[in-house]
Amino acid sequence: ILDDPDLKDIDPAVLKHCHAAAAMCILEAGKQKADVSAISTCLEDCKLDKERIEQFCTEYQHRELVTVLSFSIGRSPLHITDVSWRLEYQIKNSQLHKTYQPSYLVTLNVENSDSGSHPDVSFSCTMEQLQDLVGKLKDAAKSLERATQM
Repeated sequence: ILDDPDLKDIDPAVLKHCHAAAAMCILEAGKQKADVSAISTCLEDCKLDKERIEQFCTEYQHRELVTVLSFSIGRSPLHITDVSWRLEYQIKNSQLHKTYQPSYLVTLNVENSDSGSHPDVSFSCTMEQLQDLVGKLKDAAKSLERATQM
């Protein structure tokens, strides 16, 4: 990027910041599984011109690459070292309407063999979502067990 003749008049520090910001935008959009219309709206709010928004969205449509790239950052994937959870029961919402909605707050302690520990990953889910997650984890464990027996 720094060698591009069209960008020679731009301060290299500013250019690096812009590149990093664009990369983070792409990775975050991929992580959130944002669709093109949501990204387009966000970029319009940032006052980008229509031509650049269309070009960005065209490139973003190849988001399978974004997913692969987001998992390839670092030399090794994160490992879950511990899980903690607690049940939260919401009785009323902010408008004081009764809701009576249980949810689970799950915290995954993760580490990377390259650099040690990372911030914990926390999320909230319903009982059905938690059961689905546990089922998928059991399926993954069975698949791994079958693969190691071959």
